[in-house]
Amino acid sequence: MKIGSIDFGDRPVFLAPMEDVTDIGFRLLCKRFGAAMVYTEFVSAEALIRDVKSTISKLTISDTERPVGIQIYGRDIEAMVEAAKIVEQAGPDVIDLNFGCPVKKVAGKGAGAGMLQNIPKMLEITQKVVDAVKLPVTVKTRLGWNQEQLIITSLAEQLQDCGIKALTIHGRTRSQMYTGNADWTLIGEVKRNPRIHIPIIGNGDIHSLDEADKAFDEYGVDAVMIGRATFGSPWIFSRENLDFNEKLDILEELLRINVERIDEKRGILHTRRHLAATPIFKGIPDFRQTRIAMLRAETMSDLLTILEDIRQRLG
Repeated sequence: MKIGSIDFGDRPVFLAPMEDVTDIGFRLLCKRFGAAMVYTEFVSAEALIRDVKSTISKLTISDTERPVGIQIYGRDIEAMVEAAKIVEQAGPDVIDLNFGCPVKKVAGKGAGAGMLQNIPKMLEITQKVVDAVKLPVTVKTRLGWNQEQLIITSLAEQLQDCGIKALTIHGRTRSQMYTGNADWTLIGEVKRNPRIHIPIIGNGDIHSLDEADKAFDEYGVDAVMIGRATFGSPWIFSRENLDFNEKLDILEELLRINVERIDEKRGILHTRRHLAATPIFKGIPDFRQTRIAMLRAETMSDLLTILEDIRQRLG
């Protein structure tokens, strides 16, 4: 499977771009455990061209994590084109256009999945970005705005005609947000369309490599992208069976990376999402108070002490 000149081999599994999740520390861990492609947190085109410091910082990438994509979103054609040019200077391997984010503050303003209500504008943005940069341009979107507007089969052809090099499809509509089950049948239909020649990447409700294998087998996609199931589980990309202590070591490493990369307070905040979501603490008896203490810890020393206590209890 190739995107432009990048060869990912057979059945690659990608880390999805996610706000407040796919920072560089987490991306590097996922890459270590086998993620074939990682993406930055998505980047606001408007904030990028206004030179907002926190947005500019999201463009920081490392050669160790390549191939890496930077994803941008916005509703203004000129802003998206200018943002794509700025992103190109940051040196990613791929520029991805987000036409799939369903949250109100994005889609409600016409960006992200909001573009599913304005297909001509989506296509114009895509075409103009493709024409403006030399890097491969890809798109991530959804099945449609709602169940009455499942347009992805025809939309995929239109986006391909704009010159994109790959298409990622999340198997839900915007109205579903993240509820219900992802519908992979339409993803498979797009892939089987004889007029489609670009790679089709499937996304939605993949919680393990076994489930990714099933998606490859049943729907014929070229790659699978994993999103929310990676929270607190960067090892999800590995077929190696890690024990509890090894997984806890990895979460402690993520904490140290985040504190060193940012600062203690914000590094802990970045790590809390993963500690709250990681499956390794599920099923531990009488864990509620420990969980509360873990998620309230304000210093790295206190948090590491709590994690060590957990290790001793289960050792």
